[in-house]
Amino acid sequence: MTEGVEPEETARRTGAVVLAEMLEGYGVTHFFMVPAVLRRTMMELERRTSIARIHAHGEKAAAYMADGYARATGRPGVCGAQVVGALNLAAGLRDAWLAHSPVIALTGGRDPETKYKQVYQEVDDVPGFERVTKMNATVDQVDRIPDMVAQAFRVATTGCPGPVHLQFQGNEAQLDAGEAEMSSEVDPRFSSVPAFRPQADAASLAGCLDLFERSERPVLVAGGGVRLSSAGAELVQLAEALSVPVVTSLNGRDSIAGNHPLACGVIGAYARASANEVVRRADFVCFVGTSAGSLTTHSWTAPRPGVAAAQIDIDGAQLGRNYPLKVAVNADAKSALGDLVALASRSTPASRPAWLAEVQAISAQWRERESAVMTSDATPMRPERLCSDLTSLVPSDGIVVVDTGHAGMWMGGYFDLASPGQSYMRSCGHLGWAFPAGLGAKCGAPNRPTVVFTGDAGLWYHVAEIETAVRWGIASVTVVNNNGSGNQSKRGFDRAYGGQPTPRSRELWTYREMDFARLAEGIGALGIRVESPQALPGAIEQALASGRPAIVDVVTDIEALAPLMPR
Repeated sequence: MTEGVEPEETARRTGAVVLAEMLEGYGVTHFFMVPAVLRRTMMELERRTSIARIHAHGEKAAAYMADGYARATGRPGVCGAQVVGALNLAAGLRDAWLAHSPVIALTGGRDPETKYKQVYQEVDDVPGFERVTKMNATVDQVDRIPDMVAQAFRVATTGCPGPVHLQFQGNEAQLDAGEAEMSSEVDPRFSSVPAFRPQADAASLAGCLDLFERSERPVLVAGGGVRLSSAGAELVQLAEALSVPVVTSLNGRDSIAGNHPLACGVIGAYARASANEVVRRADFVCFVGTSAGSLTTHSWTAPRPGVAAAQIDIDGAQLGRNYPLKVAVNADAKSALGDLVALASRSTPASRPAWLAEVQAISAQWRERESAVMTSDATPMRPERLCSDLTSLVPSDGIVVVDTGHAGMWMGGYFDLASPGQSYMRSCGHLGWAFPAGLGAKCGAPNRPTVVFTGDAGLWYHVAEIETAVRWGIASVTVVNNNGSGNQSKRGFDRAYGGQPTPRSRELWTYREMDFARLAEGIGALGIRVESPQALPGAIEQALASGRPAIVDVVTDIEALAPLMPR
């Protein structure tokens, strides 16, 4: 018997019954899938549980929905597909893998009796999941369902979280129809992240605190690990105790409210230039819950190589990966930051008026430089104005879900979280992720307003899921930066043409004009067209109050390009 788990009576039952009961036992509330997979389990979910079966139009979108659900709730998101769609599902797990999101993918697989006989639709899908999962396994006997499902939840939620994949025998995972002597034993410790909170050793904590106290210009860099650990409060407490400014990665955006006096914004390539400048001037940088990869550090120029650094991470393999460290702290972020706060309260509080004044001046200068575009009344609307205005329009308990590309760059620089009660989730590189991920987030947190920010290029990827939102009544609000293009590609194609683009070169990054509000209305959602900055507040208010899936289609300037961060 596993510690903390009550033994359950073993009885003869189908795999579908066991799987349905286990999913409910682990706190799953939604199963995102494209039929047909686990048909008997789908029936048992209706008969025995309150788990909603969200039938999407595409496997990739279903995986994104499960990812958004997982990031919004801290609980594993579950998705599924039959064998012919399994590799589409695997493609959708890339973002969950990069964001360390606990997603559990359940797929159909080949039958041993017909392998290599050219069975209709047969492909060996297991290798396709290998690079995007922490665990990738087959379930070939019905009596293995209990222990393999338990292992999937265990792996997804422990250490650095991440996706897992189980392939069930049968093209539609018909293995679940089989019977065996089985129990539906569940260990609740693995129903959310982090399952465990390993603590740091005293020496590394003392060394880290010593570096803070001896430095003149320290900075905290908060990453997605702070978010996964729910360690935002401890991060802010430490920053206040030691008078240390805080910058975040995009994944760690909601670790500190943007209006906090010590908050400096997002660093990296999809960022705010002033935040990068603050980090470049630091004499000590403490990374918390971030691997300090290329996007976060603007290809390792912020901070510059050679700066004194410490790093706190639950995954020891990340420590020192990209910057040599003076101190490495292998621990859960919330645990380590809480211990540092306790140590700091017993030492002499740091006071750095000159450094904090310098940091505030850098931030103020950035706002002054950008104020013209952030307050512009121009039409078509400037994206900087759109994102800046959203700062005051997102409710205090809202979940903000942001796409990559220009959407990520605009929001990274010009939007601020205005309340500690807000959450921020972003695509880790896959354009089109945000809209279906926002639907998953809303499923996981139905009582919280969910505001998605994407471009027309991003919405086109999974525009069919508007119908999914309408069919299941998923009332997320999607703001579309509609400039009739994927104009992030403009610079690259201009370079390809040697700086002399031809009249037809725009074909490579522009689209026909589309009114997404009319499209949404035709599908059954609320559609609102916004053609001026003055109309935006009323549109967002109407969309949030409607209780319906809503598309707020904002017409923006096709010539507006997100600023590139200086190195």
